[in-house]
Amino acid sequence: MLVFVGGGLGSVLRYGISKGLHHFSLTFPWATLCANALGCFIIGVLMGGFAENEMLTPQQKLLLVSGFCGGLTTFSTFTFENYSFIKGGQLLHFFGYSLLSFGLCLGFVLLGHVLAKSV
Repeated sequence: MLVFVGGGLGSVLRYGISKGLHHFSLTFPWATLCANALGCFIIGVLMGGFAENEMLTPQQKLLLVSGFCGGLTTFSTFTFENYSFIKGGQLLHFFGYSLLSFGLCLGFVLLGHVLAKSV
């Protein structure tokens, strides 16, 4: 039930990000990138500092990490958008989006981890 509730809340936030960035995402999937980066930052905070310091219960991890972050981030959309770039011959967009997503999201996990450990 906790994963279900958290996933629903994360999905609603992802939808809000998508609607809010719709005008910016007509030629490049900024909304997906932002949702994934935000989810990576949150999971970095949660798992990086809070979980290591045992500040989260197993139930909180289910709600926030598996549920909320799982609902917020969207690997299937990311993959489909990359497939669309390849299919459309937009290789520069494909490589740019892939590298930017990986680098930015990894950076946000690390940032969240470092910030949470300093609390």
